[in-house]
Amino acid sequence: MNLATILQHQATFAFAAALAMLVLLRWLLPAQRAQARTFLVVLALCALAGALAYGAGAAGAPRFALIMGNVAAVVLGLLIIRMAGRLLFRVVLPRLGLDAAGIVEDLLVTALFLAWGFVWLRLAGVDLASLITTSAVITAVIAFSMQDTLGNILGGVMLQLDESIRVGDWVKIEDVSGKVVEVRWRYTAIQTRNRETVIFPNSWLIKNRFTVIGSRADAQLRWRRWVWFNVDIACSPSEVCDVLQAAVTEANIDNVAADPPPSAVLMDIDKGMGRYALRYWIIDPQDDDPTDSQVRAHALAALVRHGMQPGIPREERLNIKDNEARRAALQADELAARRKALDGVDLFASLSEAERDSLAQRLVYAPFVRGDTITRQGAVAHWLYIIVRGEADVWVELGAERQFITTLKAGSVFGEMGMMTGEPRRASLTARTDVECYRLDKEGFRHILTARPDVAAKLSEVLASRLAELEKQRAAAKLEARAAPRHDDILRRIRSFFGLDAG
Repeated sequence: MNLATILQHQATFAFAAALAMLVLLRWLLPAQRAQARTFLVVLALCALAGALAYGAGAAGAPRFALIMGNVAAVVLGLLIIRMAGRLLFRVVLPRLGLDAAGIVEDLLVTALFLAWGFVWLRLAGVDLASLITTSAVITAVIAFSMQDTLGNILGGVMLQLDESIRVGDWVKIEDVSGKVVEVRWRYTAIQTRNRETVIFPNSWLIKNRFTVIGSRADAQLRWRRWVWFNVDIACSPSEVCDVLQAAVTEANIDNVAADPPPSAVLMDIDKGMGRYALRYWIIDPQDDDPTDSQVRAHALAALVRHGMQPGIPREERLNIKDNEARRAALQADELAARRKALDGVDLFASLSEAERDSLAQRLVYAPFVRGDTITRQGAVAHWLYIIVRGEADVWVELGAERQFITTLKAGSVFGEMGMMTGEPRRASLTARTDVECYRLDKEGFRHILTARPDVAAKLSEVLASRLAELEKQRAAAKLEARAAPRHDDILRRIRSFFGLDAG
């Protein structure tokens, strides 16, 4: 068998091996069929070059045949190395449970490319020793001119090998914050929340500081956020901190971690106001601003409910013009809105207009944000709520679970037994939507009962009717039925709670 026949058999074997690898790639990696088509085109060109070489040799054109044969052999060798590397790193190693960095595949394939080039040059009769010696100066010049590129390549290698930054990490680099989507030879790509892709050279990342959001020791990513509030200096700092913390803890806010719990601290006092930081933990950095917005809304509503006014920088100015008429009109409009809320409550139907006017002046505006707990079952609170806008859900707590009872709409009243008798809440109430309420406490009602003790009897009848309706709703929800107290028992408890018997 002559040399030409041996080379022809080797070429046929190499082509068959390449074709087999291509079939495996299309079968085992269906998501990369586009790249498999590219491999197929290159393999077809190699076959064409081989056919041209064979035809040229038969036609008596040895020089052209040699050129075509060399092209086919070199490209076919490079193609086999590339497909073998893809099979090794994308199929074999993952099935063995080994996850190699992507840049390792590129380095190995490149090294094999160079080795194949040297082997082919040696087979072609080139003296590699003399070639390396004569090209040393050229290599040094090229290396000097490409030092930035080489620095980026080495930086990419180091970043992937030591895993200081990984695809999927959320990072902050100078004024850029986003998710790492690629770590390539030359650069690292960061995709921001604005769908912008920012490119950082790897050599820059190696030399400078960047922040990886979250701790890799945690099974779930958690990132602490800070939201700021200015509150009037007259408010107790400890109470403000408690209100801010409870606003997040007791509300159902998406993307907020329950553990670690939120914390609030007084950071500064200036210009007649305290500057507070409410710190909580977020689960997904993608929705940082929307989650901050929800936390602010809940916290602001909680501050208003507790009568804690936002801090406003104080300045002393002399204002000679005073609009008393405008202030009186605003007060009249507010009083009319409160009277309207009271007129729709059957509990106060027996009161005179003057008495309802007196109650209207004692109502306190109390807003809630969707997801807030308005009141909790078992809590002792001597006030009631009148819902003037929005919807709220009533729940009965059953150990670690709770059962839905009904939804209260505008015009509904909740907590009247707590205000009238002091008993603990019989159910929990949560805000289905943003809710606006008026709150009336025991002291706001005391002077009416003191002046007219007979009103207590009528109130007890209304309360007994309301409790009977609540028990019907409990029965409809298949909860344990309880006997509703009689109105005479409720009357006795009202008189005792307000001290009417002592008079």
